[in-house]
Amino acid sequence: MQLRYRYRLYPTPGQRRALAQAFGNARVVFNDAVRARQDAHAAGEKFPTGTVLQKRLITDAKRTDERGWLGQCSNIVLQQAIRLHTGGFSVRPNGKLRLARIGDVKVAWSRDLPSAPSSVTVVKTADERYYCSFVVEVGDETLPAAVDQHGQDVELGLDLGLSAFAVDQHGRVLDNPRFLRRAERKLKRAQRELSRKKKGSNNRNKARRKLARQHVKVTDTRSDWLHKATTSIVRENQTIVLEDLAVSGLARTRLAKSVHDASWGTFRRLLDEKAHRYGRQLVVIDRWLPTSQTCSDCGRIDGPKPLDVRTWTCPCGATHDRDHNAAKNILAAGRAERQNACGPDVRPHTGADGDEAGSSGTPRGATAPHAA
Repeated sequence: MQLRYRYRLYPTPGQRRALAQAFGNARVVFNDAVRARQDAHAAGEKFPTGTVLQKRLITDAKRTDERGWLGQCSNIVLQQAIRLHTGGFSVRPNGKLRLARIGDVKVAWSRDLPSAPSSVTVVKTADERYYCSFVVEVGDETLPAAVDQHGQDVELGLDLGLSAFAVDQHGRVLDNPRFLRRAERKLKRAQRELSRKKKGSNNRNKARRKLARQHVKVTDTRSDWLHKATTSIVRENQTIVLEDLAVSGLARTRLAKSVHDASWGTFRRLLDEKAHRYGRQLVVIDRWLPTSQTCSDCGRIDGPKPLDVRTWTCPCGATHDRDHNAAKNILAAGRAERQNACGPDVRPHTGADGDEAGSSGTPRGATAPHAA
């Protein structure tokens, strides 16, 4: 299995200038390659190969006045822009990263590489930090099966939301950290300061970097939390069940900012990647199952409910917390998916039968996947 290991870089001022030139040159060559392929498509011709593009856009272009400056950076960087692979690097005995035509760059080695890297990508973030990302090969990382005291696989059904980030079938709550909401005052202040600065001035550039640092801080904090949460979930459970939430649709509603802040899509992607890496199973059930409307005790569908209704009582006498009940139904649906993976479409006892869909394709009484 191939993984990426990312580390912070600390280039010198001279190396920063060289990297800026390499980034700019690579951008030009990449755009030229895209344009060449678009022209070939429009003319009904076959796409030019990487070899042909290298000769036309790099070798021949360097001999022209218009693109002569391409010769001032490493040829490997320009080839990478066309072929999308990297090379021309080595990790020196002193721990620095040697890059072609850049030199030896200081690296903050936060952890050891598990094997010799096959390629490296250097990126610069909006707040002007530099990182290198190595592609390395790792061995089998399958974890021992997660089983309970009776030897049964540990299963987890998660109902994702906004009031709480997730609730499982046992009623345990994973709080929503709301990183963007907590940083809004600082972000608005930094944005106002930027808008008041004269365009092209040094003060505006400083204000831009300050705003970028605030945004990156939110992104980094959220990413760290998501990685820790997903790693813990995958290590402790053999099977994880989620709903297939319509994130792109919810992101166009009044809840858009909160939905983006929650990063459900990233949460699911990380769970999927880590489940595959560690030998776990992630099951994603149909988004149209009325998990919030169905009594997990008797299976009766009690109809849609406004988001402010957090508890409800079924005619059978069972009283449910909205999210806890949904998590139970999600887990039941996930079990049915697993047991009938190769068979016909079946539904658990939630009552979401196959004939429930109306002419519009939306189940009767179903609402958008719950966002709270």
